[in-house]
Amino acid sequence: MSIETPKTMFGKIWDAHIVDQEQDDLLYIDLHLCHEVTSPQAFEGLRLANRKVRRPNKTFAVQDHCIPTLDRTLPILDPIAKTQIETLQKNCRQFGIKLYDILDPNQGVVHVVGPERGLVQPGQTIVCGDSHTATHGAFGAIAFGIGTSEVEHVFATQTLWQKMPKTFRIHGENALPQGCSAKDLILYIIGRLSVSGGTGYAVEFTGQPFVQLSMEGRMTVCNMAIEMGARFGMIAPDQKTFDYLLGREYAPDRNFWDTIVKQWKKLPSDPGAEFDNLWSFDASQVEPMVTWGTNPGQVVSVTGTIPKLDSFRNAADRKMAEAALKYMDLKPGTPITDIAVQRVFIGSCTNGRIEDLRVAADIVKGKRIALGVRGMVVPGSGTVKRQAELEGLQHIFIAAGFEWREPGCSMCLGMNPDKLKPYEHCASTSNRNFEGRQGKNGRTHLVSPAMAAAAAIAGHFVDVRQLM
Repeated sequence: MSIETPKTMFGKIWDAHIVDQEQDDLLYIDLHLCHEVTSPQAFEGLRLANRKVRRPNKTFAVQDHCIPTLDRTLPILDPIAKTQIETLQKNCRQFGIKLYDILDPNQGVVHVVGPERGLVQPGQTIVCGDSHTATHGAFGAIAFGIGTSEVEHVFATQTLWQKMPKTFRIHGENALPQGCSAKDLILYIIGRLSVSGGTGYAVEFTGQPFVQLSMEGRMTVCNMAIEMGARFGMIAPDQKTFDYLLGREYAPDRNFWDTIVKQWKKLPSDPGAEFDNLWSFDASQVEPMVTWGTNPGQVVSVTGTIPKLDSFRNAADRKMAEAALKYMDLKPGTPITDIAVQRVFIGSCTNGRIEDLRVAADIVKGKRIALGVRGMVVPGSGTVKRQAELEGLQHIFIAAGFEWREPGCSMCLGMNPDKLKPYEHCASTSNRNFEGRQGKNGRTHLVSPAMAAAAAIAGHFVDVRQLM
């Protein structure tokens, strides 16, 4: 009797979805998510070729990038945003696609809406015209961002040609310390491995710190796998995954629940499965993290200082650091706690879930944000917003001086009215801190929800563990 070679979770799911093989693999796609920014040309391509959407019941659209987060009953003044929103509405009507419209009670950021509706499930292949589709790998799925031409291909065929990547296991030993979050964990990893450390790999996160995370925390980690260069980030499904999905709108029927869970339990990587790369770290060394530069890898703990230029051995890294410090108007050797902030943004597909809002509310309860600081809280979806309001979190934020907004991508990427003013420093719970990401000449510092809330109260970065 032959003994099967142990397989990785990624390999199991990939192999199960191969429809055809040539130089690359043709994969069947279980779930296609789309939004108003990357879909218009793809829909127009279908129209010009007189094609239909192959599986409209496997395609779901969300309006999130361009929409305003103030009063939804007001006219949309930005003509580009207005056109994109109306175009997606028209396209979804024509091609028979379910749309979470701007006024839909369950509308929100696509990577928040998908999981909470039960659309995202273990063992799936999931695509979206958005790089942070990696978020959904938290459920033990192969999830990745695609380009506009690929969006059209999936619309038309429900398949996609892909080259199988190498695999990379990132393994954590020990638990995260008190006061540290999933956001701190992934920023620590990116800081150690760099923004190119995962390039060419499908990353599976294993070990105690990842197992102990909630599903919200796992989504945060996988969301930012893309920021270390990986296209895929995954965490094996377990009882937390199953409990999260049970009873959700698009989750498997309860009559078949036990059967499908038995299948899901076969997905984790087999003992002895070989990965192309392996990196282990001690999670007990993680601290609350703050980015100081213009990419997520330019990060240190809140107790640290901005690195001195001579600490970079590589000339290219040194040059990038020098340019980043000039843009951010910061000096080497400055303590992180000396950096003042003028804006605070709590939200995005990285940290706009109910757990994130609860943590931030605990920090600001009974306090007021510092003079000169403007704070915004943007729930990740209508569902998150309703739950937060049921718990009274909005009253805590408003009493502290924060703006309580409608769901959307908001200031994460500044494709809507929510933008930084030039040269403002922002404590942001989003995922990217590139130049101009949140507005022209805006200066973004990536942090956890707790750290952002603490910075809003103090007017500068502080070690949130002291407030806990």
